[in-house]
Amino acid sequence: MQETYRVPVTRADRIRAGLALQLVAAATGITVDEMTAPVRLKGRVCRARWLALYTAYVTFGWPLERVAHAFGLNRATAAAACRWAEDGRDHPTVDALLERLELCVSQLLEAPTCELPA
Repeated sequence: MQETYRVPVTRADRIRAGLALQLVAAATGITVDEMTAPVRLKGRVCRARWLALYTAYVTFGWPLERVAHAFGLNRATAAAACRWAEDGRDHPTVDALLERLELCVSQLLEAPTCELPA
């Protein structure tokens, strides 16, 4: 029996993807569980996930394939999300939200790493 090919995704990539999802959830009121449900997403939930994908793409500087794999999706889905989000920048509210998300992520990543005691 042939196993399904799975792209290795690092723990750090999953954590960063989770950060993008959590920030979008906080900003939109759409839960991470809704955005990551293993079903075809529709409407606001789909667009919220697209915001998270685009946030990861822009702030982490990842190629689309890496974005897709970190979120457990395919490259075509990540590309469509980023196209939609980029087009959404023509709308002031979407652009303002994306600016805030990018700023939040940038500030967190630029902060010194906090090593917690064991």
